[in-house]
Amino acid sequence: MEQSKSIPCAVFGASGYSGVELVWLLHNHPQFSLEYAFSSGAREDAEPIASLYPQLAGQLDVILQPWHSNLLSQLSQQVRVVFLALPHEASAEIAPVLVNAGLLVFDLSGAFRLRDPLVHQQAYGFERSANVPETIPYGLAEWTTLSGTEQLIAVPGCYPTVASLALKPVLSLIDSVPMINAVSGVSGAGRKAAIQTSFCEVSLAAYGVATHRHQPEIAQTIGHDVIFVPHLGNFKRGILATIYARLKSDVSQATIDAAYQQAYATAPLIRLRQQPPAIGDVVGTAFCDIHPVVHQGHLVICAAIDNLLKGAAAQAVQLANQYFAFDSALGLQQRGGVV
Repeated sequence: MEQSKSIPCAVFGASGYSGVELVWLLHNHPQFSLEYAFSSGAREDAEPIASLYPQLAGQLDVILQPWHSNLLSQLSQQVRVVFLALPHEASAEIAPVLVNAGLLVFDLSGAFRLRDPLVHQQAYGFERSANVPETIPYGLAEWTTLSGTEQLIAVPGCYPTVASLALKPVLSLIDSVPMINAVSGVSGAGRKAAIQTSFCEVSLAAYGVATHRHQPEIAQTIGHDVIFVPHLGNFKRGILATIYARLKSDVSQATIDAAYQQAYATAPLIRLRQQPPAIGDVVGTAFCDIHPVVHQGHLVICAAIDNLLKGAAAQAVQLANQYFAFDSALGLQQRGGVV
């Protein structure tokens, strides 16, 4: 397994919300060094990252630069790991190119999450290239073991992360289709301006009911059908999920608690809480907080994550830690967050 005190990395899509969180995490990481930060395709000129995120002024002198294909040879010689925080189709196009150049790629888009090509086509509206590794690990970090030989790893979506971490330990104890209600802040829609995610326009509301692309991802991840209803809230970041399911007969609170303790006893970024978590408990952290309650033969699970960290950038770095056999939570336990 490769070990190094400074593994050189690049971030594509560094101008976006998840991308800038990656930039900040890698900048502060004791084992990774950020060598390149590429902006989105819409930006044609190089500029300091602090021009987009003034809160980084004096702390980070990274220059955002546009990506051009003629940089590939230089990139492949100077960088070991690439993180893609790009739109789905952009990742689908560039990831095979980077892999073929010998780079290790962690992709934060949905381009490679769904195994079934037809389900992927229905969810994302485009066909994937056949020029990718046959087996692409799906990196739900606490439930994934990386060997250090993979070329491309699909980082889960934010809603699937919180829902799957909450449900996987207790699936064998459930006797119904879980119902997942989850509320996300507006940063989940990305940095691009749009009227429906303008802060003054947002009111708490469900969206994508019975059509959201994260429903098949959650079902694939846990191996069980789910009913999933996402909601948009008028706050910046974080996800709070409340999950309901009927339990098998004679399942007690003690049985549920033991299942979670067994699943997450050695998981430093999972916190089993004695009360329902709030968004404020996890914003700026890489933690997933989970609180399960047995009530009248049903299980109610309250779970919370920061959608930009545990739901995106921090989980990608957590997977990179695992790939290189570092401590899973290395560089991730300090409270932070840029956006």
